[in-house]
Amino acid sequence: MKMMFKAVAKKLFGAKYEGLKKTMLVWLVVFWGIRIAGLQIQIAPFILYLMVSTFTAGVMWQALSSEDNAANMKNLFMMPFEPQKLIFSYTAALGIYTLLTKTAGLMAVVLAVFLWSGRELLGSILCTVNAILMTACIYSQKKYRSMGFVWTGACIAVIFLLWDSVIFLPAVTGSIVLALLVLSGADAYSFYHTGNRSRKAARSSGHYSVWRYLFRYLTAHKNYLLNTVIMWGVGCVLPVFLGQMDSVSVMPVGFAILSLNTPLCILLSCDPALEQAVRFLPGQKRAFCIPYCLFIFLCNMTADVVFLCSWQIRIGGVTGTVIVTAVIFALQSAIGSVLLEWLCPIRGWKTESDLWHHPRKYIVPAIMLLIAGVVGTMPVRTAVLTILLGIESIVLLFGCRRC
Repeated sequence: MKMMFKAVAKKLFGAKYEGLKKTMLVWLVVFWGIRIAGLQIQIAPFILYLMVSTFTAGVMWQALSSEDNAANMKNLFMMPFEPQKLIFSYTAALGIYTLLTKTAGLMAVVLAVFLWSGRELLGSILCTVNAILMTACIYSQKKYRSMGFVWTGACIAVIFLLWDSVIFLPAVTGSIVLALLVLSGADAYSFYHTGNRSRKAARSSGHYSVWRYLFRYLTAHKNYLLNTVIMWGVGCVLPVFLGQMDSVSVMPVGFAILSLNTPLCILLSCDPALEQAVRFLPGQKRAFCIPYCLFIFLCNMTADVVFLCSWQIRIGGVTGTVIVTAVIFALQSAIGSVLLEWLCPIRGWKTESDLWHHPRKYIVPAIMLLIAGVVGTMPVRTAVLTILLGIESIVLLFGCRRC
């Protein structure tokens, strides 16, 4: 069991666990930096429990679904193994990876901005462990996932209704014990993710094959579709918050926020085989990047349309100039994302979760927020002209550098 755990853990953290040491040091610096700054926010304990549970479950599911981990799992199956030892070793390694590299970052920020007690810290840790084990159980029990949804609903109800009760911690502990019992009887091969993504590289003969690849990739990865749908939901509720300012000058801020669709902007980074084919074959830079840019633009524009419709229904005042601004923001975000992915692809990642949570994803939305701030302080026509000139400058600059 120890050997199997090391085989998975060293792949995730490095041969000498150097990745884990660096990450923990970063989280420690973040915690003390925010703590010393004196920022204080009131957060209800049940919100904290729900936050760490949902975040941990999402990251753990991504780790279990990672195709890169599937290859590592295949290597483990080639050795003699005992099913229970393999399951617990694999779950423990991914759970520690999720807890210490992802959830620890969230807890470092949250625990630094509000006053917490030992009970709340213990409750957060138990909720995190419970989320890790429950996710592993639901993932392995493919035939009984409906029961997993009932289990999840029961845990959420316990968090909402019993968070301040003396039986809350025992109830979460009981869920952890139940998860361990379910895992002990699980099939080890149920953790092997075969994947079904299409690896057909784009050909230089036309753009049709590129579009087909992009749509096949999107439909093959349901979590990517889910993230896109979530952005549509964000577009629906943004007018509720931005509309309180009672000015259309804040609408570009919504366009900038809706450009934060990470999975669509890392298709080259997450598929090394595609990147190798695109970079190796002649003429592929233009044949792939232009359709890829239009694809991201289409996805961004869809979210912006939802946002504009919601704004018009709730507040009104959507004009032709605002629509043109939305188109320009969506196009500029797409251009920036493709250029960043082409010039600075993410290397050395361990799971797809590393890609989704890489700091690089904030670069383009941050630039768009800065531009939105400029647009809010300038006349609309001048701001639109400024954005157009900015797009032209970026395209010419990078085009000259790469030619």
